[in-house]
Amino acid sequence: MTQWRLLCAVLAAGLAAGAAAEPASVPDRPVEYAADGRERVDLELVLAVDVSSSIDEVEARRQREGHVAALADPDVIAAIQSGGYGRIAVMYLEWADADFQRVVAPWTVIETQADARAFAAALAIAPFVSGRRTAIGAAIDNAVSLIDTNRFDGVRQVVDLSGDGPQNAGPSLAAARSRAESRLITVNGLPIDNSRQHPFRPSVSIDVSAYFENQVIAGPGAFISPTNLHDDFVDALKRKLIIEIAGLAPDTLTRNG
Repeated sequence: MTQWRLLCAVLAAGLAAGAAAEPASVPDRPVEYAADGRERVDLELVLAVDVSSSIDEVEARRQREGHVAALADPDVIAAIQSGGYGRIAVMYLEWADADFQRVVAPWTVIETQADARAFAAALAIAPFVSGRRTAIGAAIDNAVSLIDTNRFDGVRQVVDLSGDGPQNAGPSLAAARSRAESRLITVNGLPIDNSRQHPFRPSVSIDVSAYFENQVIAGPGAFISPTNLHDDFVDALKRKLIIEIAGLAPDTLTRNG
């Protein structure tokens, strides 16, 4: 068994045991539906995660583990349950090249900690597959399509896009941002300060945070939350998720906690 599979198996077992040992309270609000039959939620959220060649297996695992920890955090669950419908729909997309757009965990409704743990367990056991180049425009276009074709009617729609470098392949990033904005879909950024060096991957010489702020984020209330995979990734994710879930202004929670 590879190190990745072993770690995923251990994480999944721990999540399942935690769900059984600590049942979460279930909100008593009934599920509501739009006139076209779609399920109403406070937020439709695509977690779009970079797995191009600049992200190695260790870093991809840390991104997944960070999302696992953040989604099941009591503060995040409280933010979800405080919404008008008390529930959100989330899915996890890994992306690289224009033709590498991989759904790792499908659309899932989260309203309790047990829901978050079930989603996290599915995420933890999925195998790691890496792409090559960085097609941010394709990732945004695919995320918008996944929102358009799901079974949910969200008050807000957000694409939460992480990455550690600029676009170097795929369709126009500017056009993809415009398409998202025309649909009133917000694209937020999680630029990663990636200090790990690898002999077979190109180094990134730009200011990734500035690049994401100026050329990636788009739509109503869009913001970036810079992070380092090694130090503050889970905290950055928690802050970002709470802002997105609660529909807060980006400066409500500071980037430094």
